[in-house]
Amino acid sequence: MKALSRTTRSIKPAEVEKKWHVIDAEGLVVGRLAAIIANILRGKHKPSYTPHVDCGDHVIVINADKVQFTGGKAAKKHYYKHTGYAGGIKDITADKVLAGRFPERVLEKAVERMIPRGPLGRDQMRNLHLYNGTEHPHNGQQPEVLDVASMNRKNKVTA
Repeated sequence: MKALSRTTRSIKPAEVEKKWHVIDAEGLVVGRLAAIIANILRGKHKPSYTPHVDCGDHVIVINADKVQFTGGKAAKKHYYKHTGYAGGIKDITADKVLAGRFPERVLEKAVERMIPRGPLGRDQMRNLHLYNGTEHPHNGQQPEVLDVASMNRKNKVTA
């Protein structure tokens, strides 16, 4: 039997096994949910995690329009963009984005800002699938249901 090695073996892209996960985002907090999703997309939940290889899984998020903010962030949080012209900075609050045409962008931007920038990060973001309702077209991949709500609860002792 071989003794323990002092080096960590890097996984190759051909050796990656990608799974599919479904998360129901109804009533969950945006930042906490985004951190869990980002870790799954990067593959940090696997023992074979390699930083320079896309070893993460696919994540399907349903009810992405029903996420929540803690405190007064829904009214106070601003998203900025620039038109490219002088004085062309625009802002919109999180409430207005959630009530608008594409409410899933709140969660998409939160996850995107937790993923590294560059070609690897863009590949990992392609594995994120966001849907506003409870229906999604990925039933053929037989995704596993993740109970993120129980991951976020603090351990309370009930008497």
